[in-house]
Amino acid sequence: MISKADQALLSKKGISAEQVAEQLKTFKTGFPFLKLEGAATIGKGVLNPSQEEIEVYLKEWDGYCAAGNEILKFVPASGAASRMFKDLFAFLSADYDVPTTDFEKNFFANIEKFAFYGDLDAMCVKNKAMSIKELVEKGQYKDVVFNLLDFTGMNYGSLPKGLLKFHTYGDDARTSAEEHFVEGALYAATNGVVKLHFTVSPNHKALFEELVAERKAYYENLFNVKYDISFSEQKQSTDTIAADADNAPFRENGALVFRPGGHGALIENLNDIDADVIFIKNIDNVVPDRLKPDTVTYKKLLAGILVNTQKKVFDYLDIIDSGKYTHEQVEEMIRFLQQNLQCRNTEIKDMEDCDLVLYLRKKFNRPMRVCGMVKNVGEPGGGPFLAYNQDGTVSLQILESSQIDMANADAKAMFENGTHFNPVDLVCAVKNYKGEKFNLPQYVDKNTGFISYKSKNGRELKAMELPGLWNGAMSDWNTIFVEVPLVTFNPVKTVNDLLREVHQ
Repeated sequence: MISKADQALLSKKGISAEQVAEQLKTFKTGFPFLKLEGAATIGKGVLNPSQEEIEVYLKEWDGYCAAGNEILKFVPASGAASRMFKDLFAFLSADYDVPTTDFEKNFFANIEKFAFYGDLDAMCVKNKAMSIKELVEKGQYKDVVFNLLDFTGMNYGSLPKGLLKFHTYGDDARTSAEEHFVEGALYAATNGVVKLHFTVSPNHKALFEELVAERKAYYENLFNVKYDISFSEQKQSTDTIAADADNAPFRENGALVFRPGGHGALIENLNDIDADVIFIKNIDNVVPDRLKPDTVTYKKLLAGILVNTQKKVFDYLDIIDSGKYTHEQVEEMIRFLQQNLQCRNTEIKDMEDCDLVLYLRKKFNRPMRVCGMVKNVGEPGGGPFLAYNQDGTVSLQILESSQIDMANADAKAMFENGTHFNPVDLVCAVKNYKGEKFNLPQYVDKNTGFISYKSKNGRELKAMELPGLWNGAMSDWNTIFVEVPLVTFNPVKTVNDLLREVHQ
């Protein structure tokens, strides 16, 4: 039953009662597992371009930028960095006062190597009238950590990753957001303008704007560009209802409880952006300047493959629209769809000519993405697969383990045979051959969300995540996978990851 108070909350969020009913129904039925054809590997869905081909695609991308097309870099930056400091929070509440675990010992043994060391030292002096060195000598390790994490100190425990200092350059240090400013200038500038878009949480937006106000001019002078930096927040309309153990709406003090729908909600933010090509990369996957050349080369490679493929697809759509096509041209289109875009349908041979051309038109006229894939080195997370879609076609998809039926021996073997891992390294084309924007939510497979179990104030709660941004939210896109070197994937999951050689 929806009360008047419930209705007011739904109206405020922009969520319909029908959506809530649909979500509650899904809590009962669950999401179906995806049927796999197999893991995508080199020669079977993952490209491994030769050096000669790489040069061609790099040139293609440089030409595309020079032609003044609209390019934008999209960085999901909403999440708080609290998980980065999980081990340090545990140290604060531990019943011992000196570093004991390997993590704690490593943190303090190398504390001077962190880009935020100078700021932390100054904060300790301000709040404790002692430097880090002095506090450590007196065994007051927890005071150092407290000044790093607490809001009375640097507040790193509550800030988003984008606002944390990651890398040191002489007397200067850069946040991860600033490293994206630099990357944008190196591979996503057109007409001397770099467009950056960060998705942020409402309580951090002002801090991001402050960072831009302070540092934008510095990078504009450094790279002789102008920055056009914008922000958006996850829309409340993408929140999902929480359910109790009986799949009824979870309520607290009588009020419905909603939760953010996960990164899949950002398909709405992406849909609001007007650009020809959009780069997507996570906020914490950045490296210092000395290691950027590989990142820049492979970002340009992905983009070059994208615009090269898009050009061919647009030519095919123009031919289809003209109505003047030969049998040979239709055969060529089928080969391109099956071999270059890895989209196959066993029923294609039984289609009448008219239905066949309509099928080709529908499959070509979709958003397109080229995704970098790194060799699997045991990182948790999704990877590239060939999977069946609801219309009976097989296509390339990025899947998470939760979408695969691990109780099915064949599916489990396919998952375990995966050779590549998804580092979230995408370049997207979101306009059609007439220059019109695709409506991206139309291309989401709504059956690819997942349900997780949480607890709130001691009560069990079921939460629903929307189809992931690069998973089910882009399920019905034309997709190409390209192998990129592991050096282009350097995420920061814990604070001690910043001590790795690649971040020094």
